[in-house]
Amino acid sequence: MTQRLPEDCGSMAELRVEIDQLDRQLIELIAKRTTYIDRAAVLKQSEKMPARITSRVEEVVDNVKQLAKQHNLDPEIAETVWRDLIEWSIAKEEKVLGK
Repeated sequence: MTQRLPEDCGSMAELRVEIDQLDRQLIELIAKRTTYIDRAAVLKQSEKMPARITSRVEEVVDNVKQLAKQHNLDPEIAETVWRDLIEWSIAKEEKVLGK
């Protein structure tokens, strides 16, 4: 399905269709990212690494803030979303690795 530009949507109904499509794509990407988190837990276990590696957390946050700026998105929004995503990911890894 081709994505309409926001300015090409003539009604809220049309706009909502596009937002719903983007939401589906975002969920698909988050689900895909989760498969990598599952693999990270396995690799961290074999490499005797903890779930939380603070330097990596900050590296990921810095990366997404830079990406947000490049796409004219408020970096604070990206940071907030990713910190939540990262905390969820760490909690998921800790189920395998322990705290």
